[in-house]
Amino acid sequence: MLEVLADAELRVAKVLVADNARGPEIGEIQQLANRRNIECRRVDPRDVTRVSRNGRQDQGVVADVEAPRMRALDDWLESAPAVATAVVLDGITNPQNVGMILRAATGAGVDGVVVPTAGVADIGPLVIKASAGVAFRAPIIRTRSASVAIEALRSAGFRIYGLDAAGARGLFDHHPFGDRSAFVLGGEHSGLTVDVDETVSIPMSAGVDSLNVAVAAGVVCFEVVRRRL
Repeated sequence: MLEVLADAELRVAKVLVADNARGPEIGEIQQLANRRNIECRRVDPRDVTRVSRNGRQDQGVVADVEAPRMRALDDWLESAPAVATAVVLDGITNPQNVGMILRAATGAGVDGVVVPTAGVADIGPLVIKASAGVAFRAPIIRTRSASVAIEALRSAGFRIYGLDAAGARGLFDHHPFGDRSAFVLGGEHSGLTVDVDETVSIPMSAGVDSLNVAVAAGVVCFEVVRRRL
């Protein structure tokens, strides 16, 4: 919360603090909110939980924050550049993984991260915490499901690559990716559930068969950006 309030580029409509929330961090939150002329109200703890939908993680504080780069898939496709890279989350249910992927993709400069409303962890306190607040600035693209996203991206000229430990080609080979590329990251347990044009693997050593999906996402995102440079 302190990171959000300290970021002048983020628009915060209001902050709700539970009546029973105490501690030095609560005081800092109130001071920062007052400094930015943001409404900061003490409310019943149940009101905070009602908004956060996660009483175990909200720590008695919740904010109404506008994510300036969050867009619907159709809107994003209308203005997507001729050379663009998207990451599609397919059944990733661990909030920590989703948050770390958002942080890595944003840091790498990926054009969009498709976070479907179905089958993927909700963008709530756990995801935001795992992203270290970057989720508010991430280029998040919303649509109903990964399959809907793939269909729309393919129609818009994107070549669809699925990350797979047994992929047909290595991530670091010299064969170029399409100018418009979408990389699908499968779920922690189910893997890829959508049809892709080509599968891609990350070369591994010492008998290690695969990486955590968030770590793999970071490798892919920065390799794609390296190729652009």
